Amino acid sequence: MTAMSLHDTSRKRAGLKLTVRGRRVLAALLLAPVGLGIGIGVAQMPAAFAGDDAVAQGAHEQFEMHTVLAGESLWDIAGGIAGSSDVRDVVAEIMRLNGLSDASLQAGQQLALPNL
Repeated sequence: MTAMSLHDTSRKRAGLKLTVRGRRVLAALLLAPVGLGIGIGVAQMPAAFAGDDAVAQGAHEQFEMHTVLAGESLWDIAGGIAGSSDVRDVVAEIMRLNGLSDASLQAGQQLALPNL
């Protein structure tokens, strides 16, 4: 009669072992969706600008620079360049061009003025 062991210690379980080629294949499979997403994003860039006439024609917004004098207000400046335009619209345009949240100015401040 032979003795039989319940635990076979001669065989060891081996973990998952990847070769260099296997690691490269796994990395390629994991990175493929990222590369695909970037490629699609880059391919769509021209279409994003297609509807913008200024970009399509290469036109740039034209403006002049003005240095604010002591005691000068935004309304004074807008009134001087408004011509036949509504001064309120010119004030709004100056604020938009310069990223201003309100109409307060400081002496020496540089302002971009629209060409009307």
